[in-house]
Amino acid sequence: MGRHITDGTSFNIYFKRPICVLPCSAKGGIANIDGLSAPQAIVTQPIQTRLDDFRQQRRVQAGSLIISVFGDAILPRGGRVWLGSLIRLLEPLSLNERLIRTSVFRLVKEEWLRTETVGRRADYVLTNAGRHRFEEASRHIYASHAPLWDRRWRLILAVGELEPKIREQLRQALFWQGFGVLGNDCFVHPSADLSAVFDALVTDGLGDQLTRLMPLLAADSRSGLAASDADLVNRAWNLEALATAYADFVATYEPILNELRFEHQAEADLESAFQLRTLLIHDYRRLLLRDPELPEVLLPQDWPGQKARLLCKEIYRRLAAPSEKYLDQTLQLADGSVPAADPLLGERFPADDPLADLLRST
Repeated sequence: MGRHITDGTSFNIYFKRPICVLPCSAKGGIANIDGLSAPQAIVTQPIQTRLDDFRQQRRVQAGSLIISVFGDAILPRGGRVWLGSLIRLLEPLSLNERLIRTSVFRLVKEEWLRTETVGRRADYVLTNAGRHRFEEASRHIYASHAPLWDRRWRLILAVGELEPKIREQLRQALFWQGFGVLGNDCFVHPSADLSAVFDALVTDGLGDQLTRLMPLLAADSRSGLAASDADLVNRAWNLEALATAYADFVATYEPILNELRFEHQAEADLESAFQLRTLLIHDYRRLLLRDPELPEVLLPQDWPGQKARLLCKEIYRRLAAPSEKYLDQTLQLADGSVPAADPLLGERFPADDPLADLLRST
């Protein structure tokens, strides 16, 4: 479904040792993972700070982090993993084995994952519904695009009686797809594919409610005395809070990008590259959950979400090669084999980026 990636429940965690981040000589880019030399004894402080800050949290949403790892690292390698391998990936981020097992079992119960037994071991595999959700979310996370608008609003009206519990489930489901709310019975978005939205509602178990919903396209009649598109945006979404969250993301990760650039051909060691990539996508994904991804014409000037996307893109591309090499060394299936990465992985955050051109022109 579109953007419905929940953040799970908070859990207590135990603290583990920090990992020193040592840059090594290698050219950046997703395709180039060869030619790595011995690491230099230099601590990249901004990277270490981000990793340490995460480890030192008193509570962490473990299920949400596991969802981020599945979507970013495991989906492109077949969408399955042996639980022992997943534990090895996550324990250095201070998630203990018991917490990881509990969170994975919960994802099975919620039908994100299923098990496939292989001898005395078992792989955890994305369900069809889980895979659809992740693939749809990946379109939003990794695609660099400047959304266009046909100046028509997509509306979904609740025209039948809905029980309060069902109404709240509908509100939440549409919120994850970027819809704003006008009153109790009107949901609005500037560019959503309404057919895909209804398909997603079926995936969310709301198929029985579709007969109570009316999808509409609405165009502005351009009356000089009428409310403006900006008025509608201000009513339907809290962009101020989202802008603050994007600015915080930029403040956290900009020093890391500066460090990677300053070191020129330096990259974090393989394990730390994977850990930082995981936290980068985890933090960015959680922002996109709240972002309706409005077209440029509907956003305030100097919208920090654009800078955050380009920042995430460049860091990700610099970390992709060493982190993928780490996954080659660490990720295993229950039968002991190493799942190969999908060649399409290199198409994430494409170099041809209309957003970059847009920002340069402002």
